[in-house]
Amino acid sequence: MGANHMAQKPDSSDLYTDDLAASVHAEVPSRERRPDPPLWRNRDYMLLWSGQMISSIGTQVSQITLPLLVLALTFSPVQAGLVGALRGLPFAIFSLPAGALVDRWDRRKVMLLCDTGRALALGSIAVALWLGCLSLLQLCLVALIEGTLFTFFYPADVACLPRVVSREQLPAATAQNFASDSLSSLLGPFLGGMLYGIGHAVPFLCDAFSYVCSVIGLFFMRTKFQQERTQVSSPIWREVMEGLTWLWQNPLLRLLALLYCGLSTPIYGYALAWITLAQRLHATPFVIGALFACSGIGSIAGALLAPAVQKRLPFGRLIVCSAWIWAIGWLIYAYVPNLLIFGVIVSLAFINVSIFNATQFSYRLIVTPDHLQGRVNSIFRLIAFGGQPLGLLVTGWLIQWTGPNWAVIILFVPQGLVALMAALSPTLRGTPFLSQLGQKKIEDAHWE
Repeated sequence: MGANHMAQKPDSSDLYTDDLAASVHAEVPSRERRPDPPLWRNRDYMLLWSGQMISSIGTQVSQITLPLLVLALTFSPVQAGLVGALRGLPFAIFSLPAGALVDRWDRRKVMLLCDTGRALALGSIAVALWLGCLSLLQLCLVALIEGTLFTFFYPADVACLPRVVSREQLPAATAQNFASDSLSSLLGPFLGGMLYGIGHAVPFLCDAFSYVCSVIGLFFMRTKFQQERTQVSSPIWREVMEGLTWLWQNPLLRLLALLYCGLSTPIYGYALAWITLAQRLHATPFVIGALFACSGIGSIAGALLAPAVQKRLPFGRLIVCSAWIWAIGWLIYAYVPNLLIFGVIVSLAFINVSIFNATQFSYRLIVTPDHLQGRVNSIFRLIAFGGQPLGLLVTGWLIQWTGPNWAVIILFVPQGLVALMAALSPTLRGTPFLSQLGQKKIEDAHWE
């Protein structure tokens, strides 16, 4: 997946030179500060945004072409699901220590090393294809390496945003970042199908190049991605438990993590399901790429609509509605009669997913303290996405033994139950607008 982008306020290097200056800035009421300038005027933000934008497009290119390549080599949905599961396995294993270590380490260096490694791993697929020696074992190893590096890259990426963007700008910056990722979801699959048709090695070479662009953007940034840290002597497990305790004592954040887990775990194999459903409708690789690009169209629309929707619907009601639309939208895939309607349903479903993601992500960033960002976000993602290997394996098995249509219907059942749980939750029903949550956090920080 593409990294979420971070933003920095213009000319803030002096402001954030030390913790004292940062704390003074935090304690000045927002009405006494000058309005924050637009994010696009920030040099470092534009460097980061452009690098991560290209990287995200490359990730989307390989997301569609890797299952196609495994199916071409093995003719087995189960083995295609296995490769996908191996990419998610490191996240389930290393997510908790990764979050704690990212809170200790230099986040910028972590991101540089991770994207360098991912460039080498994806590039090895292209080299092996050109040499005619690609094997399923190599694809499994690349999936493990890429998944491991992503596990460390993501918490460093997310933890930067609240550090370099004011709290007032967090919802807008989050929506802008999701819009960038959504544009990648539009362009990446379309390019992936086209490049795969030119040559099986081409999309993986392009993905490797996209990570190189990310490294270049990060290398020339001057922003400090975290506050100065004091020397840490406590063991990693104690820091992990600190983050876990903090998250679990926040009822709303805990519920969001469990809700996300229930909605997403059954459908982690959606790419494999889409491909097999589309192939039954006689879709070519180019058409399949266009079908995946429809998710980008929906994601862009959802990211653009998210701020307006967040202003009109209370946080709790928005999350409940999104959960039901998410579950029912998945079920409809089992009954699409042709590729045109398939593309329309994909677009509509991803409008909803994008709004849901932008809303819950903004809440996480608003309420989490800086020194816990890496740990809390890693723990949240472990709860939300820890079932990815199981979901991919189950999806591959169901498709092979029941067919893609019945697989979609069966996987809808746990989603429907989780959406019902959200609708009955008193915690969500009593939650106000997202803007009110952000304002309350600012006021609490001021009075502290």
